[in-house]
Amino acid sequence: MEEKQILARMDALEQKLDLVLEYVNQQRLKSDAIDDLVADVSLIGKDIYNSSVVELEKQSVELNPDELGQLGVNLLRNIRNFNEMLELLDSMMDLKKDAGPILNELIIEFTKSLHALESKGYFEFARELGSIADNIVTNFTPEDIRLLADNIVLMLQTLKNITQPEMLQAVNNAVKVYGSMQTEDIKPYSVWKAMREMNSPEMKSALGFMIAFMKNMSNTNPKNK
Repeated sequence: MEEKQILARMDALEQKLDLVLEYVNQQRLKSDAIDDLVADVSLIGKDIYNSSVVELEKQSVELNPDELGQLGVNLLRNIRNFNEMLELLDSMMDLKKDAGPILNELIIEFTKSLHALESKGYFEFARELGSIADNIVTNFTPEDIRLLADNIVLMLQTLKNITQPEMLQAVNNAVKVYGSMQTEDIKPYSVWKAMREMNSPEMKSALGFMIAFMKNMSNTNPKNK
């Protein structure tokens, strides 16, 4: 009975020993793989270093170890700033993605508005205004413009009075009457015929209007006050 127990324990011990040997073998394989990787990386790093040195020599660039060390210190010191800058750049890219369609719509609407203005003739009108400005500069002197500026208030007041409804109606009536007259067929009047016409109600009313108008004009003249 004891012999069987001993054999069972020996079998269990052998199994455990096999597991240990297998684990050790796996660790050895991993260690060999790491050593190979380190060796390969070392070779690559050495090649990169050698290539960099050759290129720097071609470009006549001298590296100062102290400056490189200071550069490394500055990079480490500004890691937070670099992270913030990258986050800002990331936010700007997101904003570009979000604002891109909106900006495209604005450009399309702006283009449509320009096309509508061009169709209505606004641009042609603006070009003609430029021609008007050209003519003003060509035909008027700075002194003329200064006089215009000095009298602009009086001119605007006159324009305001002319554009009153009563004044516009009177001018319109005068234009209509003149347009309806046959000026080419007007017969000459003799002095006696003109005097007879003066006695007509229409002429008396017209003469009364002219006399009243001249009196009022005389009263508004500062020289007569």
